[in-house]
Amino acid sequence: MQQYQNPILYADYSDPDVIRVGEDYYMVSSSFTYLPGVPLLHSKDLVHWELINHCVSSLPFEKYDFPSHGSGTWASSIRYHEGTFFVFIPLVDEGILVARSRDPYGEFELNLLCKSKGWIDPCPFWDEDGKAYMVFAYAKSRCGMKHRLSMVEIDPNCRGLLSEPKLIFDGEQIAPTTEGPKMYKKNGYYYILMPSGGVEDGWQSCLRSRSVYGPYEYKIVMHQGNSAVNGPHQGGWVTSSDGRDWFIHFQDVIELGRIVHLQPMCFADGWPFIGQDQNGDGIGEPVESWYMPEEDMPSYAIAQSDDFEEKHLGLQWQWQANPNSAYYSLTDRPGYLRLFCWKNPERENYLWYAPNVLTQIPQKKELTMTVKMELTGKEAGDFGGIGVEGHIYGYAGLYSTGEKMEIRCYRGIVTEKMFHGEAEERLVFSSKLEGNVLWLSMSLSHDKTYKFSYSTDGVHFTQIQEKFPLSRATWTGAKLCLWSCSKENKNSEGYCDYEYVTIV
Repeated sequence: MQQYQNPILYADYSDPDVIRVGEDYYMVSSSFTYLPGVPLLHSKDLVHWELINHCVSSLPFEKYDFPSHGSGTWASSIRYHEGTFFVFIPLVDEGILVARSRDPYGEFELNLLCKSKGWIDPCPFWDEDGKAYMVFAYAKSRCGMKHRLSMVEIDPNCRGLLSEPKLIFDGEQIAPTTEGPKMYKKNGYYYILMPSGGVEDGWQSCLRSRSVYGPYEYKIVMHQGNSAVNGPHQGGWVTSSDGRDWFIHFQDVIELGRIVHLQPMCFADGWPFIGQDQNGDGIGEPVESWYMPEEDMPSYAIAQSDDFEEKHLGLQWQWQANPNSAYYSLTDRPGYLRLFCWKNPERENYLWYAPNVLTQIPQKKELTMTVKMELTGKEAGDFGGIGVEGHIYGYAGLYSTGEKMEIRCYRGIVTEKMFHGEAEERLVFSSKLEGNVLWLSMSLSHDKTYKFSYSTDGVHFTQIQEKFPLSRATWTGAKLCLWSCSKENKNSEGYCDYEYVTIV
């Protein structure tokens, strides 16, 4: 039998939840302030995944027109009920958003289930009697409460609440930082799978009860043990077409975010058992490899490179705030992505503050991103380039002085990581350049550092000596990015054309 290796995705698809519909598997993940948001992935075997959609094209709140680091779409859940895909999305400051569609490849309709502050990680559940419920957790940063789970009855069509929430679990002593609940029912038991202990060092817990409101029994069902996987954490249970059970979850690897693992799962004495007991303590531990859930299925992969030949941006791209068609064009110069030299009307035009930064999730630990670009500067300060975003970040590109072109490289440090945040930037390299066409490359190495290099012919590259440490962003891993702007914050008609992006 064929085997797979963990992680199945070395990429920041954090807080995964998964379902099976017929012969197809679907997974959603968090995306926070990066939009379109809540990526929707598809697989035939639970191992190879393709990105097929986003459940949220933009967020209906003005604050998301600019970066709001740490806000946005937190841990979502996906369910399929009576022919409709439902995705429950917590906006930690606004309430619970429901996205629904009968077609996972089509547009999702949005409605606000309830206004709330600090309700997170919601999961719906439809019982056999037709009643529907939502289990959820709390964010201490927003409501002063954590470690607890509550249950509330909801409209079966997910349009509103039908009761007041009832506390069903307090994990402060035995399961601190309990969050991310996912609810199921099997053999007369209600099960709630939930992570505890924090993302870097926690474990996977389970509650069970004969009654939806409890009381619930508690058990640890997976932990790190002797494995190399720290904090095996939040995820979802799915049953394959042959009746075997599986659990998808994340591991926090810091700089590159929360990567995705797949574990075998079974039941013992009426409790889920996840992974394999490798140290004899009776608790499951993550496996390095296992037998494939399905064999001889399509080997999907998530797109990275882009030649900009399509009429729409590839699904791998997300803006750092709500999308705005004024930021770019794919038609002004067919076959090119045109990013306009946008000013930031709110504050200094730093990468951390800019809504018009086009980002992408890195899909591996080592990579090289190369672009061919052409800057048409209309004002002094017009800029176009590439970068890597995080709490320590770097970017490089072409800068117009108004009379000539320069290759410039900047280093940024984020000093206030939440919401609009605070950052500092400084110029670390500049050099005069003939012409306005540039090949620009960024190479990420195994030692978690990266450097930029540039070329005027696409063959001979000059390396910029400044070395940058790979650094996480707020609740996410580092992001690859493209950015064109007015560095001097002027109104400009300048733009940068990107012919292609290759990532290998």
